[in-house]
Amino acid sequence: MFGAFIMALIGLFAVKLFAIIGHDPEIQRLEVIYFRIICYGTGASILGTTLSCFYSGRGLTKNVMLVHMVGMLFNIPLDYAIINGVWGFPELGIQGAAIATVMSWILILFIFIILVFKKKYNEKFGVWKARQFNPELFMQLMKFGIPGGVQFFLDILAFAFFILIVGRLGKQELAVTNLVMSINSLSYMPMFGFSMGVSTMVGQAMGGRKPDSAVTAANSTAHIALSYVFVLILLFVFFPTPLIKIFLPTDLALADLNNILSMGTILLRFVAAYLFFDSINLIYMGVLKGAGDSRFIMWSMGLAAVFFLFIPVWVGVTKFGMGLYYSWTCITIYLFMLCLIIFTRFYKGKWKTIRMI
Repeated sequence: MFGAFIMALIGLFAVKLFAIIGHDPEIQRLEVIYFRIICYGTGASILGTTLSCFYSGRGLTKNVMLVHMVGMLFNIPLDYAIINGVWGFPELGIQGAAIATVMSWILILFIFIILVFKKKYNEKFGVWKARQFNPELFMQLMKFGIPGGVQFFLDILAFAFFILIVGRLGKQELAVTNLVMSINSLSYMPMFGFSMGVSTMVGQAMGGRKPDSAVTAANSTAHIALSYVFVLILLFVFFPTPLIKIFLPTDLALADLNNILSMGTILLRFVAAYLFFDSINLIYMGVLKGAGDSRFIMWSMGLAAVFFLFIPVWVGVTKFGMGLYYSWTCITIYLFMLCLIIFTRFYKGKWKTIRMI
């Protein structure tokens, strides 16, 4: 309820927020349209995520995957229909993109409500019977949940801030950065899934007083994840052009096409350079989070973002006129430093002594 209220409130100030960022007026207008709708619909996303933890916390991550696959299969054709105005739908452009996203969140939430509040789960777990306020449980949730939530917020904020600052460099720089970030999601999303999976496994191992099993789960997950990442690195380094062309319109002018391909190729090599560090971050961050070491993650991510990303990018771009490649160098250094901090914490093993229960 708090998250939904805050995001709706932020949506009211969207015009002023994007005016401060300083993008071109036409880009600002589109940003405000999309951002407001997403803000107003965020409550459905938050509640859906909360209910999904009923499954992921018990190790039933396949259930969560299947529900979100349904949401995706609903979202993609709806996006196509109301962005472009086909199949009897109005043509709403970027407004349609936001509406489709919110509608998929609502569908996912509705499915989880049906699944979680079954009679058998109420009898076994008291999902409805135990709805009364529990002060002791609430304080436990605050102790571990607030740092975890702030950490996730900082993670999203770091990349959002980076993209917003790049937007000050020009339309084409912003477009190419967004394009490359979309390609980067080929690595980030699976890694995020691995992170959630290992977090569940470590949480169960630590709850069972088996820290050695938690270490085994962590290292095994890292081996699998890095094998996948190695293939992507080869793809980004040696075959960037076909990947970039997937996202480009066919009627693009030759000069613009060559410029985008040139910039995109270099940016994909930046991605290849930091992909290893980002993967280590996500996996071992999932380990620390599963063990309850969320406060350390929050502080380390916050400090690393401020000193290795926010300040260098802001000062470099706005004060010294540094360009696109400087900005990407900053985000590469930020991910390297965060990787160093998180892996050192894991290696020293202090997380093994934390008792959430």
